Amino acid sequence: MILVATLTALIVFYSLYHIFKYYTLKISTNCYLIDYVCFKPSPDRKISTLTCGKVIDRNKSLGLPEYKTLLKMIIRSGIGEETYSPRNILEGREESPTIDDAMLEMDEFFTTSVSDIFAKTNISPCDVDVLVVSISSFSPSPSLTSRIVRQHKMRDDVKTYNLSGMGCSASLIAIGMVNKIFKSGKKTIAMVVSSESIVPNWYCGTDKSMMLSNVLFRSGGSVMLFTNDPTMRTRAKMRLKCIVRTNIGCTDEGYNCVMQKEDGMGRVGFYLGPGLPKAAMRSFSKNFQQLMPKVLPYRELLLYMWRLAEQKVTKEKGNSFSAAAKINYKSGIDHFCLHAGGSTVIDAVANALGLSSYDVEPARMTLFRWGNTSTSSLWYVLGYMEAKKRLRKGNRVMMASFGAGFECNSCIWEVMRDLEDGDVWDDCIKDYPPENLVNPFMEKFGWVNDETEETISENVEAFKKRWQ
Repeated sequence: MILVATLTALIVFYSLYHIFKYYTLKISTNCYLIDYVCFKPSPDRKISTLTCGKVIDRNKSLGLPEYKTLLKMIIRSGIGEETYSPRNILEGREESPTIDDAMLEMDEFFTTSVSDIFAKTNISPCDVDVLVVSISSFSPSPSLTSRIVRQHKMRDDVKTYNLSGMGCSASLIAIGMVNKIFKSGKKTIAMVVSSESIVPNWYCGTDKSMMLSNVLFRSGGSVMLFTNDPTMRTRAKMRLKCIVRTNIGCTDEGYNCVMQKEDGMGRVGFYLGPGLPKAAMRSFSKNFQQLMPKVLPYRELLLYMWRLAEQKVTKEKGNSFSAAAKINYKSGIDHFCLHAGGSTVIDAVANALGLSSYDVEPARMTLFRWGNTSTSSLWYVLGYMEAKKRLRKGNRVMMASFGAGFECNSCIWEVMRDLEDGDVWDDCIKDYPPENLVNPFMEKFGWVNDETEETISENVEAFKKRWQ
């Protein structure tokens, strides 16, 4: 009897040990967002309408057709007058950028925002176990991760990863990497630093498909701290529920629609091809086919399957995404944090998901106030939601971004507590949304549309005298 009792006790304790181990490992593989900060450059880096006009005028390659094209691009961009530019552009040196110019752009962001996140969370640089930097189009040696490690005196065993060439989706790609690292179960704190380098990528040519990047992209950046430590979950703002990545780079259309290349004159810039909208919606469709089962209730999924089957039986024209467009996404998602890549991108996603003006307001306001800050734009959008006190405990937030490759990446966050931190929006959130989003560029430069090749030079000189 004693032997049986002993064996029974051992089996019970052994089972309890493995149950406890499984539970501990499970709660230690969550990805918690501790906090984040967005970068607000100094006021002397603001680029107003008149400053834009001066930059455009300095490009002696432009003729009247290019002036008119730029005017149309800027009017349709959805960008206001409060955005920021690198110093070399403001100083008139965009055609001859140096490594020091690019480093200065990065250092102003690193020095301010990385220090801010440590001060805000009371976490020391020495507490960081993993550092991921995602800056797509500037990859110096030593790496930018090494630069941050040196500046902030991090531990010599910190694991560093430097992502480049990943475009506007790099932030979610970095989070996906961190989430994979957390699956080991070892208690870890990870920092993700996301931005873009404008200095070496300003386009000084006349190719219309490469001029748009100058109109859209502006200076910005974000720094986020994550952990899988369950003891820190009460401090966390959000918990990652799932993340989905889709890459259609296997197709020529997807691979070639966004590309860094040279124009006919050998000037380097970012090419945005006519196939971009189609590639974006294709990747978006494939991404959402994977995301929907993870977030939507069974009722909505069954309705989707029914519509899809009905569509095939009746041979109605359309595809799986046309059926998906009828889904009530708000049944599983409370807030939509969309990449502020441009007004066209925002409109396309809003139409595809049937979103209201309220749903896309954070993305539109981010684009208007900050411009397209590439991979960090999602965090300005999230900051707007938080500053407006929209995010409440238990809410689900969907993030979606696009990037060269072509990629669509998305994820779902669960809000852990009521959020209302103003961050970079704090001093201006009361003014948003403004009554009028019209860019003053048309008012000040619309006269270009009435010019001819014979009159343009004389009138440009007259206008320049007014702004000097």
